[in-house]
Amino acid sequence: MNIANRENVKSNTKTQFKLKIRIHTILTLLAFLSIIIFSCEDDNYISSDDARLSFSTDTLMFDTIFTTIGSTTKSIRVINPHNKPILISSIQLGGLDESSYRLNIDGEMANEAEYIEIAAKDSMYIFVELIIDPNGSNQPMVVSDSIVFITNSNIQNINLMAWGQDFYPINAEIIETTTWTNEKPYLIFDIAVVDSNQTLTIQPGTKIFFHKDARLAVLGTIHAIGTPDMPIRFSGDRLEALYGDIPDQWSGINLFPNESTNILENVEIVNARIGVQAGAIEYEGTTNLKLHNARIEHMGYAGIFAINANIEATNTLVADCGFYGIALLAGGNYDFTHCTVANYWGSFSNRQSSSVVMSNLLAIPQEKDTLWFFGDLTKADWNNSIIWGNIESEIEMGNNEGYQFNYKFTNSLVKISDTLFNAQQENFESSIINIDPGFIDYTTYDYQLDTLSPAKDAGLLKYGEKVPYDLNNNSRLSDDYPDLGAYERIEKKSKDSK
Repeated sequence: MNIANRENVKSNTKTQFKLKIRIHTILTLLAFLSIIIFSCEDDNYISSDDARLSFSTDTLMFDTIFTTIGSTTKSIRVINPHNKPILISSIQLGGLDESSYRLNIDGEMANEAEYIEIAAKDSMYIFVELIIDPNGSNQPMVVSDSIVFITNSNIQNINLMAWGQDFYPINAEIIETTTWTNEKPYLIFDIAVVDSNQTLTIQPGTKIFFHKDARLAVLGTIHAIGTPDMPIRFSGDRLEALYGDIPDQWSGINLFPNESTNILENVEIVNARIGVQAGAIEYEGTTNLKLHNARIEHMGYAGIFAINANIEATNTLVADCGFYGIALLAGGNYDFTHCTVANYWGSFSNRQSSSVVMSNLLAIPQEKDTLWFFGDLTKADWNNSIIWGNIESEIEMGNNEGYQFNYKFTNSLVKISDTLFNAQQENFESSIINIDPGFIDYTTYDYQLDTLSPAKDAGLLKYGEKVPYDLNNNSRLSDDYPDLGAYERIEKKSKDSK
C-alpha cells in the first residue's frame, strides 16, 4: 500500500470514528431524555402491583341468539377506583379475530388495544356483540370467550358467555303440504305462504320465529296442535329478555278464506303487529278458525282481527294490545267460551280504542273517500268470559240496521260504558258489570284470579263442562261452579287442612 492510500484510510477511519462518537452521544442523550420523560410519566400513573381495575360485571351473559343473526349490543364499565390515573398496558379479546365476539373499546372498533389511560376515579366503556356460526345441531351451543386486561403486572379478565341456536331458515317460500317438527326452530324471513289446498301441520313443542316484519300467510290450512306441556310458539327472533314484551317485532299470522278449518291449539303467539288476522276484504268467503288454549299477547295493533270470519275460541287469553284485543268486523259468526281479554296497554302509547269491537260493518278510509264493507253479524256469544282493561269502556259496537247484529254475554264480567249497557241490558245475561275482576298482577301480565275476585265461581256449569280444564290445565269442575275467564282459581290448601 502506497503512502497516499495509507493517508486516505487513516482519514476515513477518523471520520467513521467521529461519526460513531456522535451517534453514541445522541443515543445516550435520547436514552437519558427518555428516562426523564418516562420517569415523569410514571410519576403520574399508579404503578403498584396491587392496583387493580374494577368492572361493572365479572361475566357478561347473552341470552340465546340465532346463528348468523347478530346479538344486541351489551356494555361493560371499566372503572379506575384509585386516586391516580392508571395505564392499562393491554386490552384484548381472548380469541381475537377468531372469536364470535366483537369489541368497541373506548369508542374504537377493535378486538385489542394498548396503553389505554383512565383518569383517577373515572371509567370507560367496552361494548360487546357477537354473531354465531351455525353448527347444524338442534341443541343450544355455549359460545364463550373473555376480555383480558393487563395493568402493571396484573392480569384480569371478564368472561363472555352466550348460547347459540341453529334453525331451519324459510325465506319467501311457498309451502305445500308438509309437517314442521320440533327438532329445530324455524326462522321465517320476509314471508312463508301455505299454498291453496295445502296443509301445514306443526308438531307439539315446535318454535317458529319471525324476523322483522315477516309473516305467515295461510291460503290453505294450518293445524298447529300442541299440548299443555309442549305448546307451539310463534314469536319474533329477538330472544333476549329485553324483547320479551316488545310488540311489532313481526307482522303476524294471516288466515285467508276457504272451506277448511284452521286449528291453533296450545299455542303462544307473541310480539307481533296482529296476532291472528282471520279473513280479508279482497277475498270472498269465510275464514274458519278454532282456538283452544291460546295465549296471544303483546301486539302492536290487535290480538285477533276478524273480517266476516267463523271463530270458536276456548281457554284463550288475549292481552296487552295497542288498539284492539279482539276486533270482529263486517259480520261473522263467533263463539268465545272461558276467554280473557285483558288490556292495560300504556307502556308505548295511550290506547284510545276499546279492547273488544263488534260490528257488522268495516270502514276503510281512502285518499278521497271511504270504502265500506258490510256483513251479517249472525252471532257473537261470550260465555263465562272476562273483558277488562284500563280505559272507561272496553266494548265498542258498530251496527248498520240493514244487516244482522246479534251478540250476547252470558255469565261474563265486562267493562262497558253505562250508556251502552243501559241501552242493551237484555244482551247481558247474569253478567257482572264494571267490577274489577281482581287479576293477580296485570303489571307482570299475570291474569289469573286473586283470592277475592268476583269472577270466582260465577260461571255457568254447562260452559265449564264444555271446557273442563283451564289454560293452566287445572280442573274447572273441582268445586261447585267454574270461575270466569281462561283461568280457574286453585286455592292452596294449608298444612293443617285435611
